[in-house]
Amino acid sequence: MKRFLIVAITLSTSVLFVLAQKPAAAPPRNSIGMDFVRIAPGEFMMGCSKEDKACNPDENPRHHVQITKGFEIGKYEVTQAQWVAVMQSNPSSNKGDTRPVETVSKLEAQDFIAKLNAMKDGYTYRLPTEAEWEYAARAGTDSPNTGSLDQVAWYAANSEDETHPVGLKSPNAWGLYDMQGNVREWVSDLYTANYYSNSPAVDPTGPEFSARGGRGGPGGGPGPGGRGARGGRGGPQGNAPPPFPPEPLPGASQQQQIDALRLQVQQLQQEVQFLRDQLAAGPPRGGPGGFGGPGGRGGGVGPNGVPLDAIDGLPTGLPVVRGGGWDQGAAYQRVSARYSYYGPTLRVSDIGFRVARQPVAQ
Repeated sequence: MKRFLIVAITLSTSVLFVLAQKPAAAPPRNSIGMDFVRIAPGEFMMGCSKEDKACNPDENPRHHVQITKGFEIGKYEVTQAQWVAVMQSNPSSNKGDTRPVETVSKLEAQDFIAKLNAMKDGYTYRLPTEAEWEYAARAGTDSPNTGSLDQVAWYAANSEDETHPVGLKSPNAWGLYDMQGNVREWVSDLYTANYYSNSPAVDPTGPEFSARGGRGGPGGGPGPGGRGARGGRGGPQGNAPPPFPPEPLPGASQQQQIDALRLQVQQLQQEVQFLRDQLAAGPPRGGPGGFGGPGGRGGGVGPNGVPLDAIDGLPTGLPVVRGGGWDQGAAYQRVSARYSYYGPTLRVSDIGFRVARQPVAQ
């Protein structure tokens, strides 16, 4: 009898252990059909992977990062059907309900998220930080890619020059789809080229405004078809108008040519609006250096306390996108690759986003 009790207790303990180890139930879909994956706290090496020879300077130095708070992140990129359900319009160039929404600016992505938060479903929605994005994209690996590119990504070699419905490729080890390829994704951080040299080791959220030095930084970021197409405001000519978008490279696809022309039109519209605003405002006010501060153009402060650029009246700093796009080659699909762009109103057909969220109680 005693032996029977010992066996019974042992079996009961084993059952309790198994129950304790059972994965938590998958987070429910929200009201517009967005699925999320729970990401546990942890740590990883951010930036250029070991022995990766394709890294750019802004992917270095490789550095240790801790993510101390768990969060949920979209299992897929935000789809066009989800965007339409909230925004009642579809700006995408490659139409399809289950394709990722694209040709949306960072400001428009944030507007979408604000409308999600207005639904008050018990979660706070936001863009992931750059560190959270790379932590989730790597999914515990230290390689430049999380698998064979043809298995995990839609990119120039297999995309047939368009986006594809989300979730058709293999997920990474944490169950996230299209972290490489399909569309690049807005993150919450802004950009400086040397941020990795002084980034905090715990829950980094991007450079402070005082460190950004206004719009731009050495070299700017890539254009619609890859790295290096557009510099930003800043550097030696920081008070000059922004450089005009370059012409598309020889051999550019029709969509890339359209994107380049769209960017040029947008630039002209911004410059015209700036001149109108200056005429309406009269002589500029500010410190000895011109607009708003000692020695430089400050541009004032927006309604939410965000510093504004004096030239275009937009929030200062270059937005960052992560993950490769459908129109880019293999070198741009690496999980450490990062891109910066002029202005939060940029729209191109290979940039979309995914959403992170946390329970309101956190």
